[in-house]
Amino acid sequence: MNSKLKNGTWTIELSGRSLTLHSPEQPFATAVRREKSYETNRGTVKETVVEKERIPLTEIRQPEDAADVLLLSGGGRQLGLTLSEPEPGMIAASFSGEDGWGYEIDLPAVPGEGVFGGGEQYRKVNLKGEHVVNFVSEHIKASTILEKTLLPRFLYKEKEHSQIGSYAPMPVFVTDSGLMLYFETPSDGISRLEEERSRFSFDACPARLILSQAGSFREQAKRLARIRPIGQGLPDWCLDGMILGVQGGTDRVLEKAFALQDAGAKISAVWCQDWCGENRTVMGKQVWWNWEESKELYPGLAEAIRKLNARGIRFLAYINPYLVKGGRLYEECAEKGYLIRRQDGSIYHIKSTTFDAGMLDLTDPAVVRFIKETLIRDNMLALGISGWMADFGEYLPTDCVIHEGEPAALHNVWPVLWARINREALEEFGRGDEMFFVRSGYPGVERWAPILWNGDQHTDWTKDYGMPCVLPASFSLGFSGVPLVHCDIGGFFSFGKLKRGPELITRWMEMCAFSPLMRSHEALRPWANAQPYDEAVLPYTVQLTKTHVQLKPYLQKLLADAKEGIPALRPDFWEAGKFAESRDPYAYFLGDDLFVCPVIEKGKTARRVHLPEGRWIGLWDGAEHYGPVDLNVPAPLGQIPVFYRKESGFKEVFDKVKNILNTER
Repeated sequence: MNSKLKNGTWTIELSGRSLTLHSPEQPFATAVRREKSYETNRGTVKETVVEKERIPLTEIRQPEDAADVLLLSGGGRQLGLTLSEPEPGMIAASFSGEDGWGYEIDLPAVPGEGVFGGGEQYRKVNLKGEHVVNFVSEHIKASTILEKTLLPRFLYKEKEHSQIGSYAPMPVFVTDSGLMLYFETPSDGISRLEEERSRFSFDACPARLILSQAGSFREQAKRLARIRPIGQGLPDWCLDGMILGVQGGTDRVLEKAFALQDAGAKISAVWCQDWCGENRTVMGKQVWWNWEESKELYPGLAEAIRKLNARGIRFLAYINPYLVKGGRLYEECAEKGYLIRRQDGSIYHIKSTTFDAGMLDLTDPAVVRFIKETLIRDNMLALGISGWMADFGEYLPTDCVIHEGEPAALHNVWPVLWARINREALEEFGRGDEMFFVRSGYPGVERWAPILWNGDQHTDWTKDYGMPCVLPASFSLGFSGVPLVHCDIGGFFSFGKLKRGPELITRWMEMCAFSPLMRSHEALRPWANAQPYDEAVLPYTVQLTKTHVQLKPYLQKLLADAKEGIPALRPDFWEAGKFAESRDPYAYFLGDDLFVCPVIEKGKTARRVHLPEGRWIGLWDGAEHYGPVDLNVPAPLGQIPVFYRKESGFKEVFDKVKNILNTER
């Protein structure tokens, strides 16, 4: 390890790069004491912060008997650092701070460099100049939905990065100057990524900071995976077609699934979020949060699942860690003391649109057993259910009372606890080929969740909350150590005039055909939105599900790469390694060999494409191109511009995809 302390200045060398981390004029750390209060409304949290004291730790020394220890001090406060070298090109600093104090860590930055990661960031990939909040929260705001509903489209102003929350923030960043930095901490915080300095502020002392210098994004991804092991992956059947989101009861599910299959579409599973009952609210069709089969809506569910399985179709359900007030399981768990409480001992309810729900206490071993054995094993797996959406996880109030631990310290890791419980239930009671997917996360979620999804887009074309935003969100998660992500085909939020037509859902389906997992959603108001089984959409559903299935050998390679931390979806500058080479924030590499350019604007039948360096073959027309080059490519509905590397070992697979298009025309 090359760490030098001289004349009050601390410098380290990483793979030939010199970083001055501390000087009396630019201290590495500042101790800060703040008072915070939180106002929560349907998962969205507003913070009020009052700073009481700030003490720069300007002095630095190294104890004579500890060559790997540094002590920073000032104003009666002290922070200890224990240094180690996990592997060449990487340094780790373990912190020893004082309780009751927060810390700001100040690091040098390179002017003009690109900064990526920060967890799930929907609005942009390069976060340089942004303030990135490290607090798990609801992404969607009711005020934005109302604006879209009440205002003419041309008057709606798309929201900026700072106005949009994240279900899965993560304090890990990668720069195109070769540096990765990762803070191991559950703490609320904010990262200010300024031009010449970056300041990382946390409410409590981080456990560890890891700095890594490498020559490529790929190498940084592999290093991060060695620090945070990857448990992501999908059973083979997930690649055998689209997971069809469909609701409305046993008869309707069988009808829609079999009709699509008979029409030639490839359907790997149905996903029925209302398997436990529906809850009609002013927002539309929501789920009755009571995790047992609805005898009224889904009579004979076990037999229906067997019928689906006989035709090669799995059945997926839905669960979250809350119970609707008034439901049977709510009453049972309230009586057993399984629900989170307020300071006065009453049950702490959260509000979802118009109804109240109690929260299962994930720190209580008895509750964990109840979730695994009763809700998952007995109520789901015993029916033959092959997977589910493990929703939510981001609503833990900071002022509640739980069985063990401090809520404020557990808020960010709550979705990781939720994912872990689901994974352990499958490992203990599953057959070995089930899966689930989660929306919320924090570092560590990639160990437990088979795949994430970009939660709850609007059913529109806007770049802040609509179809396009899933791409920056997926790229950012990939930089943050989460290699497998997918989204709801068609979006979720629909209210008033906010609804999708055949063009939008088809364009969305095109994009997801070239992704690790295809899964549709009927949306919050199924009756108002175009669906994959509609007459106007059906031919494209058939064509695109066949395309996805034909890509299976290639997608299996991507799943294997994900085990090493390599993201399946990568931005257009991934191989070049420099954000300055980016020409299109909504084009992406799918693995090493495919370059995909989804159509994200309504009414467009052609797409401007900037092909990166290399020799490329048009997937649909077979034309050869030498990149870098700008092209104007036809993009009729059902056919987005896609290119594969001429030297790819999967050429035969890609040629068969072209044949599907010609056959279905």
